[in-house]
Order: sequence, then C-alpha cells, then structure tokens
Amino acid sequence: MPTRGAVMDLDLRKVRYFAAVAELLHFGRAAERLHIAQPVLSRQIRALEKDLGVELFVRHSHGVTLTDAGRQLVEETHQLLAAADGARRRVGRAAGGPRRFVVGFRAGIVVTQALRAFRAAHPDVETSARRIEWDDQERLVLDGTLDIAYVRAPLREKGLELRLLYTESRVAMLPAGHRLGGKPELSLADLDGETWLTYALPGPGDMPVRTVEEKFECVAAGSGITLVPHSIAEQYSRPDISYVPVVDAEPDQVLLAWAAGRTSPLITGFAEAAAAAGCG
Repeated sequence: MPTRGAVMDLDLRKVRYFAAVAELLHFGRAAERLHIAQPVLSRQIRALEKDLGVELFVRHSHGVTLTDAGRQLVEETHQLLAAADGARRRVGRAAGGPRRFVVGFRAGIVVTQALRAFRAAHPDVETSARRIEWDDQERLVLDGTLDIAYVRAPLREKGLELRLLYTESRVAMLPAGHRLGGKPELSLADLDGETWLTYALPGPGDMPVRTVEEKFECVAAGSGITLVPHSIAEQYSRPDISYVPVVDAEPDQVLLAWAAGRTSPLITGFAEAAAAAGCG
C-alpha cells in the first residue's frame, strides 16, 4: 500500500492525464485532447496507478470504466488541481507588483465595513471585492481567483476552511398579484402546490438559474417562486416582485470560506474584520 507521503507527492501532470481519461473513458480520445501519443498516456496512467498502489480503470476493447478507486480519485482531482492552479495564480500575482487581496461575496451580503477595517489595517495591500454566484463560489476560492469569500450554504465543503458568520431568515419571492403576496407572513405549508424554480435542471440543453436578476425575471414572468435571504428583499426592490417572510423556512447561513491549509496573515486579518463586522 502507498504511504501517506507517496499520496501527497502525486505528480499533477499524471493527475491531469487521469482527469481526461476519466471524463472521456477512452485513452485514444483523451490522448488527442491532451496532444500526446496514446502509448505515452497509457504509460503515465500505469505509473500513476503504481504510485497509488491501486487500479484506476478497468480496460476493455471499447474503452475503460472507472474502478471504485478511480471514482474516488475523480472526486479528489478537482480539489487537487484547483489547489495547484490557485497556488500558481497567487504566486503570479505576488510577482506582478503590490500585494493584492480579493474578496468574494454573494448577492445581498454587505462587505463594506469589513473591507474598510481591513484596508485601514493593511494600507499596503490592494483590496478588491467581486460578486460571485452559487455555482462558482467554491471554485473561485479553490482556484485562487479569490483569497477569501462570503458564501452561502449549501456548498461543497471539500478543500475549504469555513467559518459561520451569521444566519438570516428567508422570504418567499412572489410575482406581483400573487394570491399570497399580501400576507404578513407564510409557512412552507402555505406554499404547497406552487411551482418552484429549479437551479440545476437535468436536461442537457437546460440553463440553471444563476443570479438574483435571473430569479427576478423568472418569478415576475410566472415561471415559479423561490425563497431568498431577507437581505435580498432589503436590497432589491421591484414593482413586479413581492416578498413575504416564511416563518418556518430553514435560516440562510452566511459563511466565510478560504482554501484549506492556506495560512496567511491577510486571511486571518480579514476573517477577524468580518467577524467583528457581523452582518453589517
């Protein structure tokens, strides 16, 4: 069996080769995508299997299938490659001039107070903020685009350090004139039978609803309803949208996220500033 050290010393080039074969389940097509000869690719995958002490693929005449170990490595590959890309991006930024620190935030989250406190404590650091969406919040932290981010649950936690900052109630987003739009509050049972917006549709040609602006258009057009954090209702107002508190909805969680294992005085400093600022 491989030792922990052997696993930690994985050759990322071999991991990238593995990712291509795992996606296409065919050595020939993967070799074409990678612009290398198929025998070279086969040798690299065999070498990776030797490094790990496991078989990753079952080979047969029409292609390959993943073993249980291979499926596990598929889950690990995203984190491994994202961490490597993130390190490369941060090192490149550091070499390019003044230190930079990029903060991500989801719609409805106010980061002004934390940013001001952080900038006052680190005047030599160029600090910027970037809005992110639910489907890229983890990736942008892991790949180094963001140094730290305000994220909302649910999220894929693998590879991330998380700190809960606060929770907030959720409200129903309804089209103007909806039968429940004038109520002072609702329960989830009141919404039984409603059509809910789906964020990750299964059809290959379907597009997920990503942004709060897209939610507005879908709800206003009568395509469905959804729940949003109370801060969305406070910050975004439209005459064709109404919001009603839902008293028994699971509270929305706002967390601070950064790459696991990454230690930095800047991350520590911003995390402290964010905790002190709370929800403001």
